[in-house]
Amino acid sequence: MPGLSEPHQPVTALPAEDVFTALETSRRGLSRAQAHDRLRTHGANELPRTAPRAVWRLLGAQFTDLFAVVLIVAAGVTFLAYGLEEPRDAGTATLAVAILGVVLLNAGIGFTQEYSAERTAQALEAMVPRTCQVVRGGERLELPALDVVRGDVVVLEAGDAVPADCRVAEAHELAVNNAPLTGESNAVGRTADPVAAGPLLEARNCVFMGTDVVTGSGLAVVFATGAATEFGRIYRLAAAAPRQRTPLQRQVASMARRVAGVALAIGALLFAVRLPSGDSVVQPFVFALGVMVALVPEGLPATLSVSLSIGVRRMARRHALVKRLLAVEALGSTTVICTDKTGTLTQAEMTVTEVWTEGRSHSVSGVGYEPRGEITDSASVRELLRVAGLCCDARLVPPTGPTERWRVLGDTTEGALLVAGIKAGLDRRADEAAAPRVTEFPFDSDRKLMTTVHRTGAGYQAYVKGAPGEVLARSAGIQQAGRSDALTATDRTAIAAVADGLASKGLRVLAVARRDLDGPRPAQEEAESVLTLLGLVGMQDPPRPEVTDAVTACRRAGIRVVMVTGDHPLTGEAVARRVGLVRGSEPVVVTGAQLDGMDDAALDSLLATPSDLLLCRVSPEHKMRVVTAFQRHGEVVAVTGDGANDAPALKHADIGVAMGASGTDVAREAASMVLLDDSFASIATSVRLGRAVYQNVRKFLVYLFSHNVGELVPILAATFAGFPLVPINAVQILAIDLGSDVLPALALGAEPPESDVMDRPPRSRNERLFSTSVVGRILFLGGIQALCVSAVFFWHIGSSGIPFGDFTQDTRVYQEAITMVQAGIVLSQFFNALTVRSDHRSVLTVGLTSNPALLAAGGFGIALMAAISYLPTLQTVFNTAPLDAGDWTVLACLGTVPLLADEARKALLRRRSGRSAGGAK
Repeated sequence: MPGLSEPHQPVTALPAEDVFTALETSRRGLSRAQAHDRLRTHGANELPRTAPRAVWRLLGAQFTDLFAVVLIVAAGVTFLAYGLEEPRDAGTATLAVAILGVVLLNAGIGFTQEYSAERTAQALEAMVPRTCQVVRGGERLELPALDVVRGDVVVLEAGDAVPADCRVAEAHELAVNNAPLTGESNAVGRTADPVAAGPLLEARNCVFMGTDVVTGSGLAVVFATGAATEFGRIYRLAAAAPRQRTPLQRQVASMARRVAGVALAIGALLFAVRLPSGDSVVQPFVFALGVMVALVPEGLPATLSVSLSIGVRRMARRHALVKRLLAVEALGSTTVICTDKTGTLTQAEMTVTEVWTEGRSHSVSGVGYEPRGEITDSASVRELLRVAGLCCDARLVPPTGPTERWRVLGDTTEGALLVAGIKAGLDRRADEAAAPRVTEFPFDSDRKLMTTVHRTGAGYQAYVKGAPGEVLARSAGIQQAGRSDALTATDRTAIAAVADGLASKGLRVLAVARRDLDGPRPAQEEAESVLTLLGLVGMQDPPRPEVTDAVTACRRAGIRVVMVTGDHPLTGEAVARRVGLVRGSEPVVVTGAQLDGMDDAALDSLLATPSDLLLCRVSPEHKMRVVTAFQRHGEVVAVTGDGANDAPALKHADIGVAMGASGTDVAREAASMVLLDDSFASIATSVRLGRAVYQNVRKFLVYLFSHNVGELVPILAATFAGFPLVPINAVQILAIDLGSDVLPALALGAEPPESDVMDRPPRSRNERLFSTSVVGRILFLGGIQALCVSAVFFWHIGSSGIPFGDFTQDTRVYQEAITMVQAGIVLSQFFNALTVRSDHRSVLTVGLTSNPALLAAGGFGIALMAAISYLPTLQTVFNTAPLDAGDWTVLACLGTVPLLADEARKALLRRRSGRSAGGAK
């Protein structure tokens, strides 16, 4: 279509009505056929995406990280040493081939994981579709933002993300936040009037893709989509920036470098010790190189990545979409949750529960937007709900499939009024046909009213709904028995008391009124004065039934939950009591106005109080200030939000949690986690899973590194004892690292959360993966394992009676001894895997069979060890010999020693913990 690539400036200089003509559309929007043709011709309204890496590039990247480069160089040096040897030793060639095998295996695991992660991320991103409201053919529709085309008429409301670059055609106190484009976070007013020529971003009658509506409402006509937008130009620059690693990834990378450094130091030490013992430099060098390479934790990066990915997928299955791994890491240490009320603690489905009219209250049954329930059959109730329903812009959308629910397109309060009208037997289409709207005065926060003017059979009438105090102040009469009586001072006092009584129950209260008019275009002051009050409507957002248990779980886990809401204090406290945020005693309720009067010291003192705390009538600035204050005291803060005004706090929090179903695009973009079901219970579940992920990482670190001690100590002992050969060769160590240990480590990474994971206080944000307790446990388990396998080796060598100097690689006793060392480590690791599943609970309490994948992985490692011992081909590769039943019995008994020792340690810890708890009582 012509004009898509033409300059946009003329659109800004045109009067609003001429904009429709210039963009070949109208106030009724495009027809479906026109929109389809433009979409087919010019493509979807999406930003240019960075093309996914080609498969061959993804595979090639696996050979460029630190571990891969070290191993490739080591393999090359080993092949070179094999070529320089005289005579050549087949064991050197075997080591070189084994190192290359490690490189290929790691590359395969890494490639598979990254490829899967990319596909998973794409699938999860599709679970949160972006939508906008568009007028097409005179009908207001909710459409995917991808389907927006040039010429579409877009409806803008507070909290919406602007789907494309648009010229404003109608503005009602419309203001936008242009921070994504200009860096200025202040709300900027928009107008429908033409502006003089100048930079497009400075045109006050335009709104741009990537920005969001802060206040007001309006209509706008799309003039640029996708890559043609201003945001598209900036997005291309941002897409080229490299992705930053999370703190957890950096911590693991730093740890890996240190481990590699230790391996290099040990390799150099062994080379220096063994060099004087022979004439050739090659053999000591190959030996030291093999041990050094084998001690590098080759499987660690893949194991860590898989474990985090498992955690992300588990959260997704529980309706929590984690956008960044940082959220997984931080969730385990959350200490404070600042939660919104509407949609998070409640169902985000406003429901009319009480109607007051002509001096009587009428109860309304039913919950949510499904129009199922009962209300008193009263003419006054029907008239009140008819007027309220006609003074609404929202509409009800019935479910289109068995898994969908009734929902509201527009304001949820208006949706509740429409549902109540259906329960009262009203037909909105018939009402609209009988009294069509001719003009309106939209709601704004200063008037706290919305007014619509309708043509009726008797002339024209204004229908008004809004805050009880504002409507009552503008009313001169009250509906009584079908007529309008004068509103006395006594009536005003009584009605105000009724409104306060409804509010004290936690209900949101609206007043409804009307007025006869002389014509269709009255002034706003005329339409909203000398009103006849029809009555009051009380509605509430019912609490989610699962939230109470979730709040209890958070309290038990040492997490403080603070309600931060823009709602009335009475409403906030009522909901807080229903879900268990307030327990018996009076809570500390603080409003935004009170926060304005506090300095930082007073705010710090307030947040330090142990009482239940509710923050009501707060603004985005207040929310940001509270989050900052908590963080100043070392708290790890999670913040929930669904509106554009929540975006600053979501970004500033340690974990920003946005609502996926009811939240705005801006909130979802700012957050690090999106709740697909909008429920607070999903936050508590995610905290539980986040703690489990971190615990599982530490479990497999203890498991992986403990056997390194078991491998190193026998080698060092043999070297300094003067034994000419090693108790375990490099190829055997590689077989343990990758053949026997990777699968159990992955199974530990998938370990389900421990039953008491939410009974512990949050971990400190300064706690390191390799904490003192982790290193101590590695040395404890690895040291016991090392003593056992060293004893087995020297006992078998010593009992043969052969002098140390007479042992060679082909000596049968030596082959049996190194086979026993390898088998001893494998069996010990099997029992280690069972004991590291908990750092304080007995393996019997955890359950021997509660992780069948771990048992299967351990069984595979033992089976592989048996194959290495008995199959002639593998005996040649590993220089091993068959073990008899007695050997296996001894090794199995010694393998249980680390488990039994750790059980004793755990029992001692539990006993001390019990005494401490008793003393505290």
